[in-house]
Amino acid sequence: MADTTPLTAAIKQRRTYYNLSNSSPIPDSRIAEIIQHTLLHAPSSFNAQSTRIVLLLKKDHEKLWDFTRDILKTIVPAEKFGPTEGKIRGFHGGYGSVLFFEDPEPTKQLQSTFPTYADKFPQWSDHTSAIHQYIIWTALEAEGLGANLQHYNPLIDEKVKSEWKIPQEWSLVAQMVFGKPEGPPGDKTFKPIEERFFMHGGS
Repeated sequence: MADTTPLTAAIKQRRTYYNLSNSSPIPDSRIAEIIQHTLLHAPSSFNAQSTRIVLLLKKDHEKLWDFTRDILKTIVPAEKFGPTEGKIRGFHGGYGSVLFFEDPEPTKQLQSTFPTYADKFPQWSDHTSAIHQYIIWTALEAEGLGANLQHYNPLIDEKVKSEWKIPQEWSLVAQMVFGKPEGPPGDKTFKPIEERFFMHGGS
């Protein structure tokens, strides 16, 4: 497919970058603006708007990965901790982290209002978070940043909530690390599109 629009080009450009520096080609205000814009305009099931986001920059970003390392050190056997520590050091070396949460209250309200779909709303809440993650990831890379997505929840949940005064009921879903790319992303392989896409009734 030809990249005929800025959106399709940005979708193709979005990749996973692990080699990141603690610098940014855009000001902090622009990063915050991208996230706020996403929160305002990303779709959600029944317009629940259940996603909550905390942006950590510079020293607060480093603090997140300092205590993630410390928590993992109490769990991972010492003889196997080297690779884990190396991964955390890479995240620590980035510029910032975006923490994605879901507030369960909108989901509970929808479950009460629409009991027929009650068992589906938690799943749709996860979909909402994924949409926000993808938009922000793509938008940051369009601005010259690189990012990767991590899931150290629930190991770090209590420490995160205590450190940044986050409501206990919010559920931590993912942590997006970003910074200026210091190297290319890894190779990406593609399964045959014929196994993944099917069309009926078109011309």
